[in-house]
Amino acid sequence: MKLYDGGRAPNPRRVRIFLAEKGIKVPAEQVDLGALQQRSDAYTAINPLQRVPALVLDDGTVIAESIAICRYFEALQPDPPLFGRGALASALVEMWNRRAEFNLYLPVSNVFRHLHPGAKSLEDPQVAAWGEANKPRIFEFLQFLDGELKSRPYLAGADYTVADITAMIAVDFMRVSKLAVPETLTNLKRWHQAVSARPSAAA
Repeated sequence: MKLYDGGRAPNPRRVRIFLAEKGIKVPAEQVDLGALQQRSDAYTAINPLQRVPALVLDDGTVIAESIAICRYFEALQPDPPLFGRGALASALVEMWNRRAEFNLYLPVSNVFRHLHPGAKSLEDPQVAAWGEANKPRIFEFLQFLDGELKSRPYLAGADYTVADITAMIAVDFMRVSKLAVPETLTNLKRWHQAVSARPSAAA
């Protein structure tokens, strides 16, 4: 199998962190997003949506979308369980991962894609008003998350899960998008410091 990676982009990083937590090594090939290699004929043949990451299995099957790739490896190697174990834990992880995606990661991505000059080749046309409209949504959710993290160490409960990976890459992506976590959100900052200290965060 081969993983088509995308360097510093958030979604490929999400898969790399997941694999690092599992202790799984997969041969990888870099797709240069800055050079728009994802739009090349060769990569479009792998993923017609021209997005990274993509996992090509030995039989030629292609799995795209970062969470789908993570779920594939979770099924192959259930320990440590990063999608929860049992009906309740799995449901809570799914809930928090989706909340982190829809309320944090996507709005931060919209700010980057529509306001950052370096993203113009990725998002044409850029709509600055849409980028600005996403900013208050980000900070409203961060405030909500800070309150939730007051009573537990991780998003979905006592254990580190894929929901923490999603939220961490979103918070880290805020810096590139010229956004900062307010200093008053002490629970969120404590959580972010803890998840960032895990060896997998450097993957």
